[in-house]
Amino acid sequence: MSFFEFTGTVMPRFLGAVGVTLELTAVGIGAGLVLGLLLALMRVYANRVLSAIANVYIQFMRGTPLVIQVLVIYFGLPPYFKAMGLKPLSSLAAGCLAMALNSAAYQAEYIRGAIQAISSGQMQAARSMGMTKTQAVRYVILPQALRIVLPSWSNELIYTLLYSSTVYFIGLEELSYASMKVASKTGRVFESYIIAGVMYLAMVILLSRILAYAETRLRIPGLSIEERGR
Repeated sequence: MSFFEFTGTVMPRFLGAVGVTLELTAVGIGAGLVLGLLLALMRVYANRVLSAIANVYIQFMRGTPLVIQVLVIYFGLPPYFKAMGLKPLSSLAAGCLAMALNSAAYQAEYIRGAIQAISSGQMQAARSMGMTKTQAVRYVILPQALRIVLPSWSNELIYTLLYSSTVYFIGLEELSYASMKVASKTGRVFESYIIAGVMYLAMVILLSRILAYAETRLRIPGLSIEERGR
């Protein structure tokens, strides 16, 4: 069987695995953004106790391997769920949760840096116009910060896509796991991994181009972190 015939034979399974990979990525980056935004606001604007809690969470999640976090959530939590009368998480739910919790820690730091890159005078100006602190953050600071953070957020999206391969440890058939199963079953190891690699590369290139376009459209001249550092 030629390489192209082999590719056609395994492609349906690989495309199904790509769907799982994209689902993990979408949930991880989306839920991670919501939690990361909350953590960033706690770091910058909350009192010392809440800021310290957010910092501990961020340092823990960034300082431990994602694969360990996946294993703890999938294998470590079920006994506690059982004690509370709850069903254990499926492998997909556990993978999505681990990806989101991990990504949130990184996104929180990106957003915090973007917030702190904005001149403090803007907060003062907003307050002088009668805005509350919450209104100033919502309507003045965050719209700018979320634009500034887009390049870093773009990198995080790519990393989340690639790191989704760690969930193969809990038997979830995303793209990496599918390629290993196909390679083991058929003996076509080189071809299986080459196909998976090309599919990863295609997803990365597509996402990179979409995000580069979005970054160009949303960039605020003079307010990117890179420009301010020059």
